[in-house]
Amino acid sequence: MSLLATPPEPRPPLRRRLSAPAQRLSAAGMLLMLAIAAGGCSVKGADNADLIEGKQMFVAKCGACHTLARANTRGLVGPNLDEAFRASVNEGLQRSTIRGVVEGQIRNPNPEGAMPKDLVSGATARNVAAYVSAAVANPGQDTGLLASAVEPPGAGKPAVESAGKLQIAASPSGQLAYVSSKASATAGAVTVEMANMSGVSHNIAIEAGSGGASGSGTVLGASQFTAKGTVAVTVKLKPGTYTYFCQAPGHRAAGMFGTLTVK
Repeated sequence: MSLLATPPEPRPPLRRRLSAPAQRLSAAGMLLMLAIAAGGCSVKGADNADLIEGKQMFVAKCGACHTLARANTRGLVGPNLDEAFRASVNEGLQRSTIRGVVEGQIRNPNPEGAMPKDLVSGATARNVAAYVSAAVANPGQDTGLLASAVEPPGAGKPAVESAGKLQIAASPSGQLAYVSSKASATAGAVTVEMANMSGVSHNIAIEAGSGGASGSGTVLGASQFTAKGTVAVTVKLKPGTYTYFCQAPGHRAAGMFGTLTVK
Protein backbone atom coordinates (compact mmCIF):
# COMPACT_ATOMS: atom_id res chain seq x y z
CA MET A 1 0.00 0.00 0.00
CA SER A 2 1.32 3.43 -0.88
CA LEU A 3 2.12 5.68 2.07
CA LEU A 4 0.66 8.54 0.04
CA ALA A 5 -2.68 6.78 -0.17
CA THR A 6 -3.07 6.91 3.60
CA PRO A 7 -1.75 10.20 4.91
CA PRO A 8 -0.82 10.22 8.58
CA GLU A 9 -3.24 11.64 11.06
CA PRO A 10 -2.45 15.25 11.89
CA ARG A 11 -0.90 15.85 15.30
CA PRO A 12 -3.30 17.33 17.82
CA PRO A 13 -2.90 21.03 18.57
CA LEU A 14 -0.21 21.93 21.09
CA ARG A 15 -2.78 22.94 23.67
CA ARG A 16 -4.42 19.56 23.45
CA ARG A 17 -1.14 17.72 23.75
CA LEU A 18 -0.12 19.65 26.82
CA SER A 19 -3.39 18.86 28.54
CA ALA A 20 -2.56 15.15 28.60
CA PRO A 21 -0.19 15.26 31.58
CA ALA A 22 -2.75 17.04 33.70
CA GLN A 23 -5.39 14.52 32.66
CA ARG A 24 -3.11 11.63 33.53
CA LEU A 25 -2.17 13.14 36.85
CA SER A 26 -5.77 13.76 37.78
CA ALA A 27 -6.76 10.24 36.86
CA ALA A 28 -3.85 8.79 38.81
CA GLY A 29 -4.45 10.78 41.94
CA MET A 30 -1.58 13.25 41.51
CA LEU A 31 -3.67 15.83 43.31
CA LEU A 32 -3.03 14.10 46.62
CA MET A 33 0.74 14.39 46.40
CA LEU A 34 0.88 17.93 45.14
CA ALA A 35 -1.25 19.36 47.90
CA ILE A 36 0.59 17.42 50.57
CA ALA A 37 3.80 18.75 49.06
CA ALA A 38 2.91 22.36 48.55
CA GLY A 39 0.23 24.98 48.42
CA GLY A 40 1.16 27.27 45.57
CA CYS A 41 3.84 27.47 42.94
CA SER A 42 4.70 30.12 40.43
CA VAL A 43 6.61 29.16 37.33
CA LYS A 44 8.02 32.68 37.34
CA GLY A 45 11.24 32.68 39.30
CA ALA A 46 11.42 28.89 39.54
CA ASP A 47 14.95 28.93 38.09
CA ASN A 48 16.03 30.64 41.32
CA ALA A 49 14.23 28.15 43.53
CA ASP A 50 16.01 26.39 46.39
CA LEU A 51 16.02 22.80 45.21
CA ILE A 52 17.55 21.58 48.46
CA GLU A 53 14.60 22.83 50.49
CA GLY A 54 12.30 21.63 47.73
CA LYS A 55 13.64 18.09 48.05
CA GLN A 56 13.49 18.16 51.84
CA MET A 57 9.89 19.35 51.86
CA PHE A 58 8.87 16.92 49.15
CA VAL A 59 10.23 14.02 51.19
CA ALA A 60 8.61 15.32 54.37
CA LYS A 61 5.19 16.02 52.88
CA CYS A 62 4.81 13.62 49.95
CA GLY A 63 7.19 10.71 50.39
CA ALA A 64 4.73 8.74 52.48
CA CYS A 65 2.33 8.58 49.54
CA HIS A 66 4.40 8.78 46.38
CA THR A 67 7.38 7.26 44.65
CA LEU A 68 9.99 9.60 43.22
CA ALA A 69 13.27 7.84 42.48
CA ARG A 70 15.61 10.80 42.84
CA ALA A 71 14.13 11.64 46.24
CA ASN A 72 14.35 7.99 47.39
CA THR A 73 10.67 7.98 48.29
CA ARG A 74 8.65 4.83 47.78
CA GLY A 75 5.13 5.66 48.84
CA LEU A 76 2.50 3.37 47.35
CA VAL A 77 -0.73 5.12 48.29
CA GLY A 78 -0.62 7.65 45.46
CA PRO A 79 0.74 7.31 41.92
CA ASN A 80 4.36 6.82 41.03
CA LEU A 81 5.35 10.33 39.93
CA ASP A 82 8.11 9.17 37.62
CA GLU A 83 5.65 7.00 35.73
CA ALA A 84 2.96 9.67 35.77
CA PHE A 85 5.18 12.04 33.78
CA ARG A 86 7.45 9.66 31.90
CA ALA A 87 5.47 9.41 28.67
CA SER A 88 5.03 13.17 28.40
CA VAL A 89 8.71 13.83 29.12
CA ASN A 90 9.68 11.32 26.45
CA GLU A 91 7.38 13.12 24.03
CA GLY A 92 9.26 16.34 24.65
CA LEU A 93 7.26 18.04 27.36
CA GLN A 94 9.36 20.85 28.83
CA ARG A 95 10.05 20.78 32.55
CA SER A 96 8.96 24.40 32.79
CA THR A 97 5.58 23.18 31.58
CA ILE A 98 5.58 20.49 34.26
CA ARG A 99 5.99 23.28 36.81
CA GLY A 100 2.90 24.87 35.33
CA VAL A 101 0.96 21.61 35.59
CA VAL A 102 2.06 21.29 39.21
CA GLU A 103 0.90 24.81 39.95
CA GLY A 104 -2.47 24.19 38.36
CA GLN A 105 -3.04 21.03 40.33
CA ILE A 106 -2.06 22.72 43.59
CA ARG A 107 -4.31 25.74 43.14
CA ASN A 108 -7.26 23.79 41.76
CA PRO A 109 -7.32 20.38 43.45
CA ASN A 110 -9.93 17.81 42.65
CA PRO A 111 -12.80 18.53 45.07
CA GLU A 112 -13.56 14.81 45.18
CA GLY A 113 -10.00 13.87 46.13
CA ALA A 114 -8.18 13.82 49.44
CA MET A 115 -5.80 16.59 48.47
CA PRO A 116 -5.91 19.65 50.73
CA LYS A 117 -5.44 23.07 49.18
CA ASP A 118 -2.58 25.46 49.93
CA LEU A 119 -0.89 23.38 52.60
CA VAL A 120 2.26 25.44 52.14
CA SER A 121 2.78 28.58 50.13
CA GLY A 122 5.17 31.18 48.86
CA ALA A 123 8.82 30.32 48.31
CA THR A 124 8.52 26.89 49.95
CA ALA A 125 5.83 25.84 47.51
CA ARG A 126 7.85 27.17 44.58
CA ASN A 127 10.87 25.20 45.78
CA VAL A 128 8.90 21.96 46.02
CA ALA A 129 7.37 22.40 42.58
CA ALA A 130 10.76 23.21 41.07
CA TYR A 131 12.30 20.08 42.56
CA VAL A 132 9.42 17.86 41.46
CA SER A 133 9.58 19.20 37.91
CA ALA A 134 13.35 18.67 37.76
CA ALA A 135 13.30 15.18 39.27
CA VAL A 136 10.36 13.33 37.70
CA ALA A 137 11.29 10.76 35.07
CA ASN A 138 14.90 11.94 35.25
CA PRO A 139 17.34 9.00 35.19
CA GLY A 140 20.25 8.84 37.60
CA GLN A 141 20.68 10.28 41.07
CA ASP A 142 20.90 13.72 42.60
CA THR A 143 24.45 15.01 42.89
CA GLY A 144 26.38 17.52 45.00
CA LEU A 145 24.61 19.18 47.90
CA LEU A 146 21.28 17.98 46.57
CA ALA A 147 22.37 14.37 47.03
CA SER A 148 22.90 14.91 50.77
CA ALA A 149 19.85 17.12 51.35
CA VAL A 150 17.98 14.17 52.87
CA GLU A 151 19.60 11.27 54.70
CA PRO A 152 19.05 7.95 52.90
CA PRO A 153 16.32 5.77 54.47
CA GLY A 154 17.59 3.60 57.31
CA ALA A 155 21.09 5.05 57.17
CA GLY A 156 21.37 5.67 60.92
CA LYS A 157 23.57 3.64 63.25
CA PRO A 158 22.23 0.22 64.27
CA ALA A 159 20.01 0.37 67.35
CA VAL A 160 21.36 -1.52 70.37
CA GLU A 161 19.28 -2.74 73.30
CA SER A 162 20.29 -1.51 76.75
CA ALA A 163 18.80 -2.64 80.05
CA GLY A 164 15.91 -4.31 78.27
CA LYS A 165 15.01 -1.28 76.13
CA LEU A 166 15.51 -0.87 72.39
CA GLN A 167 14.88 2.50 70.76
CA ILE A 168 14.06 2.51 67.04
CA ALA A 169 12.78 5.87 65.82
CA ALA A 170 10.70 6.48 62.72
CA SER A 171 12.39 8.71 60.17
CA PRO A 172 11.69 12.32 61.21
CA SER A 173 11.93 13.45 57.58
CA GLY A 174 8.68 11.72 56.65
CA GLN A 175 10.29 8.87 54.74
CA LEU A 176 8.72 5.44 55.02
CA ALA A 177 11.62 4.11 57.04
CA TYR A 178 13.01 3.79 60.51
CA VAL A 179 16.15 5.73 61.34
CA SER A 180 17.95 2.41 61.74
CA SER A 181 17.49 -0.59 59.49
CA LYS A 182 19.39 -2.91 61.85
CA ALA A 183 19.11 -3.57 65.58
CA SER A 184 20.44 -6.02 68.15
CA ALA A 185 19.33 -7.22 71.57
CA THR A 186 19.95 -9.92 74.16
CA ALA A 187 17.45 -12.71 74.70
CA GLY A 188 14.61 -12.08 77.13
CA ALA A 189 11.94 -9.46 77.56
CA VAL A 190 12.64 -6.42 75.39
CA THR A 191 10.66 -3.20 75.24
CA VAL A 192 10.90 -1.65 71.79
CA GLU A 193 10.20 2.09 71.78
CA MET A 194 9.43 4.03 68.61
CA ALA A 195 9.62 7.80 68.63
CA ASN A 196 7.84 9.42 65.71
CA MET A 197 7.95 13.16 65.01
CA SER A 198 7.25 12.99 61.28
CA GLY A 199 3.53 13.71 61.35
CA VAL A 200 2.92 10.49 59.39
CA SER A 201 1.13 7.77 61.35
CA HIS A 202 3.38 4.77 62.11
CA ASN A 203 3.72 1.91 64.55
CA ILE A 204 6.29 -0.80 65.12
CA ALA A 205 5.61 -4.53 65.11
CA ILE A 206 7.95 -7.46 65.75
CA GLU A 207 7.78 -10.54 63.56
CA ALA A 208 9.67 -13.82 63.81
CA GLY A 209 12.12 -14.49 60.99
CA SER A 210 13.76 -12.44 58.25
CA GLY A 211 10.64 -11.39 56.42
CA GLY A 212 11.99 -8.33 54.67
CA ALA A 213 9.45 -6.22 52.81
CA SER A 214 6.82 -8.94 52.54
CA GLY A 215 7.25 -11.41 55.38
CA SER A 216 4.48 -13.58 56.72
CA GLY A 217 5.96 -14.78 59.99
CA THR A 218 4.24 -14.76 63.36
CA VAL A 219 3.73 -11.25 64.73
CA LEU A 220 4.86 -11.35 68.35
CA GLY A 221 3.66 -7.91 69.29
CA ALA A 222 2.85 -4.47 67.94
CA SER A 223 2.66 -0.96 69.32
CA GLN A 224 -0.17 1.49 68.84
CA PHE A 225 -0.02 4.00 65.99
CA THR A 226 1.11 7.57 66.44
CA ALA A 227 1.82 10.52 64.15
CA LYS A 228 3.63 12.52 66.82
CA GLY A 229 4.88 10.92 70.01
CA THR A 230 6.41 7.72 71.33
CA VAL A 231 4.85 4.26 71.49
CA ALA A 232 6.25 0.96 72.72
CA VAL A 233 5.71 -2.78 72.63
CA THR A 234 7.23 -5.41 74.93
CA VAL A 235 8.05 -8.84 73.54
CA LYS A 236 9.89 -11.87 74.85
CA LEU A 237 12.58 -12.89 72.40
CA LYS A 238 14.69 -15.99 72.01
CA PRO A 239 18.03 -15.98 70.19
CA GLY A 240 17.44 -15.63 66.48
CA THR A 241 16.50 -13.18 63.74
CA TYR A 242 13.39 -11.01 63.75
CA THR A 243 11.88 -8.29 61.58
CA TYR A 244 10.49 -5.01 62.85
CA PHE A 245 8.10 -3.16 60.56
CA CYS A 246 5.26 -0.67 60.30
CA GLN A 247 1.78 -2.12 59.90
CA ALA A 248 0.29 0.90 58.11
CA PRO A 249 -0.92 -0.18 54.65
CA GLY A 250 1.89 0.03 52.12
CA HIS A 251 4.58 1.19 54.55
CA ARG A 252 6.39 -2.10 54.92
CA ALA A 253 6.36 -2.77 51.19
CA ALA A 254 7.77 0.72 50.66
CA GLY A 255 10.75 -0.03 52.89
CA MET A 256 9.69 0.61 56.48
CA PHE A 257 11.24 -2.45 58.06
CA GLY A 258 14.49 -3.61 59.60
CA THR A 259 16.30 -6.65 60.95
CA LEU A 260 16.62 -7.39 64.66
CA THR A 261 19.28 -9.89 65.73
CA VAL A 262 18.89 -11.44 69.18
CA LYS A 263 21.73 -13.28 70.89
